[in-house]
Amino acid sequence: MTVSTTDWQELSACYRALAARGLRALVAEEPGRVSRLSFDFEDRLRVDASKDLVDEPTLERLLALAHKAGLEDWRRRLFEGEPVNDTEQRPALHTLLRTPAGTGPLADDPRLAEVHAVLERSAGFAERLRAGTHCGAGGAALDTVVNLGIGGSRWGPELAIRALQPERGDDPRVHFISSVDGHAARQVLAACEPARTLFVVSSKSFTTAETTLNLALARDWLAAGGIAHADQGPHLVAVTANPERAQAQGFELAAIFPFRDWVGGRYSLWSAIGLPVQIALGAAAFRELLAGAWAMDRHFIDTPLQQNLPVLLGLLDVWHASAGGLDTRALLPYDGRLGLLPTWVQQLAMESNGKGVDRAGAPLAVQSSPVWWGGGGNDGQHTFYQLLHQGTPRVPVEFVVAAQDDEDGPEHRRALLANCLAQAQALLEGTGAELEGYRACPGGRPSLTVLLRRIDAYTLGALLALYEHRIFVQGVLWNINPFDQWGVELGKKLAGGLEQALQGDADAAVRLDESTRALVARVRDWQG
Repeated sequence: MTVSTTDWQELSACYRALAARGLRALVAEEPGRVSRLSFDFEDRLRVDASKDLVDEPTLERLLALAHKAGLEDWRRRLFEGEPVNDTEQRPALHTLLRTPAGTGPLADDPRLAEVHAVLERSAGFAERLRAGTHCGAGGAALDTVVNLGIGGSRWGPELAIRALQPERGDDPRVHFISSVDGHAARQVLAACEPARTLFVVSSKSFTTAETTLNLALARDWLAAGGIAHADQGPHLVAVTANPERAQAQGFELAAIFPFRDWVGGRYSLWSAIGLPVQIALGAAAFRELLAGAWAMDRHFIDTPLQQNLPVLLGLLDVWHASAGGLDTRALLPYDGRLGLLPTWVQQLAMESNGKGVDRAGAPLAVQSSPVWWGGGGNDGQHTFYQLLHQGTPRVPVEFVVAAQDDEDGPEHRRALLANCLAQAQALLEGTGAELEGYRACPGGRPSLTVLLRRIDAYTLGALLALYEHRIFVQGVLWNINPFDQWGVELGKKLAGGLEQALQGDADAAVRLDESTRALVARVRDWQG
């Protein structure tokens, strides 16, 4: 059963009524609101939704819609490996990647044993590299890693490394090359030494155009550094769901770390795609990351919906987007270590739920995924917060901050926390009516705060899994498939023809629209 048009209309009417009442009135008139709208995960993470435009009757209505949409059954199907990705007839078993051996709904499934076999292999390789016993063609230990991969093959690993790698230490440094921007690639390689560099080539299909082009660049760069193509084996490993393709491109089977096609790219951090994380942080830290994600999986499976963090946050996202018509959401981490969190969530949310039709191919009756955007919270105060406080768009804001930091001095951490909490308070309260119009902030603008005890591997794993399941909950309410991305494929297909046109292929140019054809002509003119 799905949510009907009438349900959405009634929900929108409730949103308008609550907005007319006003957020400040809600907060002022509801004793005990903070305790009722604050939710904990273990003793590590708290979500405070008391500053959001929601009350208990609204949550009850949203939970009833979740039940009507079959959320509990969809959740079961997800974890039991049924083909929830119906357009490709695949399961979405990223949760299996962090399931401890012999546990969970698929405890006896051979795929779980396979997952752990690959994890042991990748952990062993990472530890050898970290110990300096994996050497290059010339005998030097490889202590620099360049990951070649785009999308989910980059953002999850880079986020984890940036969040968790100490600022000081002798661990291998990992760099990332993703796009076909040659300047960015050359800038990375300028900081590397061929004899001491390992390339991790991460591509689910091993046909990704950007990664294929950058692999050719890497091979040529190694050759220019004195390592002939035939001797480059120790400097190249592949992570892919298509090991046959990697072998066809010259990778030995021992240098290939596989994962299955039921792992979506944006959900693939937990697979062998996480090899750079194991190298940078160590296998033990990676296992802690998996353990935190698995703990959130268990929370999502076992916790009643009324206290279930992924469920509640997913429902609030739907509430603002579909009932309130708010088409953007700001994610603002107050911690440089989480600087890539908005980028990672952008891909997760908008590639998953940026759809205009339901599972049956019918147009959606309501707005689906909002545009997620954001950046460093403290820096943002001096750039885009003006719009959040006084602009005409109404933007729900999500603050993320950690209470503790082993590296930070107490003064910096205290100032960071104060700035974060002050912004949430300012969005709620605004300024008094006595101020002149251009100085007045209306207040009553919704936000929620995700407070972490500290940023460690376990907590980060739980946080990322929280966002994954939250996006899944949204998809259930909207009756869309969060695990395909057909819109991404169109541009990839067209790019091949454009390359031919840019090379002067007249037949390819004829097939272009007039505007694109004119731009190609101007490019060719300027390139001489």
